[in-house]
Amino acid sequence: MTVDAHHHVWDLSIRDQDWITGPELQPLRRNFTLDDLAPEARAAGVDRTVLVQTVTVAEETPEFLALAAGHDLVAGVVGWTDLTRPDVADELARLRDLPGGRHLKGIRHQVQGEPDPDWLSRADVRRGLAAVADAGLVYDLVVLPHQLSACVRAAAALPGLTFVLDHLGKPPIASGELEPWASDIRALGGLPNTVCKVSGMVTETDRALWGTTTWPLAPLRPYWDTVLRAFGPGRLMFGSDWPVCTPAATYSQVVHLTAGLAADLNRDEREQLFEGTATRVYGL
Repeated sequence: MTVDAHHHVWDLSIRDQDWITGPELQPLRRNFTLDDLAPEARAAGVDRTVLVQTVTVAEETPEFLALAAGHDLVAGVVGWTDLTRPDVADELARLRDLPGGRHLKGIRHQVQGEPDPDWLSRADVRRGLAAVADAGLVYDLVVLPHQLSACVRAAAALPGLTFVLDHLGKPPIASGELEPWASDIRALGGLPNTVCKVSGMVTETDRALWGTTTWPLAPLRPYWDTVLRAFGPGRLMFGSDWPVCTPAATYSQVVHLTAGLAADLNRDEREQLFEGTATRVYGL
């Protein structure tokens, strides 16, 4: 079995996705549903997924939980709630009592959009993160490279909370640079309560590669090698980042690229990457 630990859906008739800007992202300016995803996932051998929040809107999480309750493909939801609200613990409990609430596995905030590079160190944010841990949930980190040092400090300060780094922390693959991203990745991976999603790589590449029929592994390999050494195969999980990936690569291309990067892993290590880590971390 294969788990896709990171994908999205949206319906523009319900709300806008205001991050979809510029001509290269125009293919994303339409509805993407679970019915669109299901045949692509099945064709790629994926039978369970984790649906991840897209916007900082409170109504989205209950909608995603209801979707998960009604579709056997979605095994877990990473939703959004305001970590800084004083009653965040009560809000997490309320979400879990909603239809589909048992599918709530984690919380995510668009930290990448926060102007404060040390947002994760704020006292009100740390209190919210502690509530996430107390609720038995995990916390997904969507950050830019300059915010990784704050991720290290947060994970060190909250050893009881599992932090899942999305998209390898968005390394500068297009430029080919490794530092200081790689040093911060090694520091984060050195903490036992951290996990990394092998996701979102194709959209960080040189856009001349986008839409190619034969994707090269070479631009991706240094970044794969870095997270593999930092986290080990037992703390990596595959995610497609569908449909955000689609201007750059198809669903099947993303699956095959990840399999190509992991070709040197043994069978048990590949099982962890494609199923075991996500199943364990998210409690699927």
